[in-house]
Amino acid sequence: MKCLYCDGEMEKTKSSYTINRKDYHLFLEEVPAYVCTKCKEKLFEETEVEAIQKLIRHLESDVRQLQRV
Repeated sequence: MKCLYCDGEMEKTKSSYTINRKDYHLFLEEVPAYVCTKCKEKLFEETEVEAIQKLIRHLESDVRQLQRV
């Protein structure tokens, strides 16, 4: 698979995922991903993206509940 940004080779490995929001910061390690050997761009498959989005939705709901207390 070729990288969409630099045309380098994408390698299946594990990588981190970070998101910074106003109310929280999420850092996940060892997430399966394709990583470009040249520019280090990350590409997550649909399964991982859906799992991350589900985690974020739950986290945002929990943060809102906590803020109401």
